[in-house]
Amino acid sequence: MAVPKRRVSHSRAAKRRTHYKISLARPVKDKDGTYKLSHYVNPTTGEYK
Repeated sequence: MAVPKRRVSHSRAAKRRTHYKISLARPVKDKDGTYKLSHYVNPTTGEYK
């Protein structure tokens, strides 16, 4: 079983975690020209795609 020989320092752990980021949801342009979040109902037309 793989067990670390020494404790990982705070700075080393933080360097590894710098890539764990949340990406913001990007709106998509709908057929009628309005922007909406994907997988949501368009408020003006009521269409879901």
